[in-house]
Amino acid sequence: MSMIRDLRAAVRPSLRPSFRKPPAPYTGYDTTRDPSASSAVVDCAVYRDGRRMEASTCQTPHEAMLRVREGGGFAWIGLHEPTEAEFAVIAREFGLHPLAVEDAVHAHQRPKLERYDDTLFTVFKTIHYVEHTELTATSEVVETGEVMCFTGRDFVITVRHGGQGSLRALRHRLQDDPELLAKGPSAVLHSIADHVVDGYIAVAGAMQDDIDEVEIDVFSTPTKGSARGTDAGRIYQLKREVLEFKRAVSPLQRPMQLLSERPMRLIDPDIQKYFRDVADHLARVQEEVLGFDELLNSILQANLAQATVTQNEDMRKITSWAAIVAVPTMICGVYGMNFEHMPELEWTYGYPMVLGVIAVVCFSIHRTLKRNGWL
Repeated sequence: MSMIRDLRAAVRPSLRPSFRKPPAPYTGYDTTRDPSASSAVVDCAVYRDGRRMEASTCQTPHEAMLRVREGGGFAWIGLHEPTEAEFAVIAREFGLHPLAVEDAVHAHQRPKLERYDDTLFTVFKTIHYVEHTELTATSEVVETGEVMCFTGRDFVITVRHGGQGSLRALRHRLQDDPELLAKGPSAVLHSIADHVVDGYIAVAGAMQDDIDEVEIDVFSTPTKGSARGTDAGRIYQLKREVLEFKRAVSPLQRPMQLLSERPMRLIDPDIQKYFRDVADHLARVQEEVLGFDELLNSILQANLAQATVTQNEDMRKITSWAAIVAVPTMICGVYGMNFEHMPELEWTYGYPMVLGVIAVVCFSIHRTLKRNGWL
């Protein structure tokens, strides 16, 4: 907590309207960091008229902003899981709000859109489908990560958490479209949102295949020796993964609506139209995820019902055979009593007759139960 207070104290002076003025001399990143350790900054570039300047002209975020202030354009700084000390330097440079900084460093946030002075802070949940040869009760179907985006008038800062959701390919794709990139930071924000939602669509398609597989297995005719109800574990596991997917998709609906419908100074009007398309795709994915949840509920209930039916059938068979066995048990029990005067004890054919009666009665009971579907 003391570190957070120090961070807020470092950031708070930069929140004044004059934070755009050249800051105090920059001393570099955290001097206590091991020089051999890799930096959290994965890419740092300045874009003017939709084109990237030479990488050698901006080795640090401070240098990037100096180039922006001198010649215009905007800076795009990409970070991966920065420490508090690393991000404190960048937060001071760009005047980021301490609450947003705290969220960006510690992650585990819900998808959201917040405005702090002249900066938009957006949180996206990234979803990655985990390939697996067979779906089991312990299979991991999706992995989640986070992408935080600070959008200002002349900068974009992306903070990524998790091993998935790299923005390198997206950056290269944007650099191949200078006309779009010339729209400024809002074009980058839209591309990130579109990239994340496209990932949702791909994951939804893959999860649909898993659900179809489970559905076929549950409603298929069981093979001899197989037991009903053995799929409940993997159905429940798949339902948990769908819930994780739902937590990433549903909260993002409101931010996308705001970005596509409400005029914002930091969002180019031409780019805002494209946010509507992203919102439509997100709505479609949300409908699919809700459908997955309902379908898995039905499959799970059907599976449990089939298990109950199987147990009832087993109990009927056991009861039927117990009824058949009860006949000879009763007759033999009667003739096993130690009485001198019992019918047919002295008759020569008494023993074969009793065996015949037992066989006829058992056969009749078996046939009747078979006809009624109990056996």
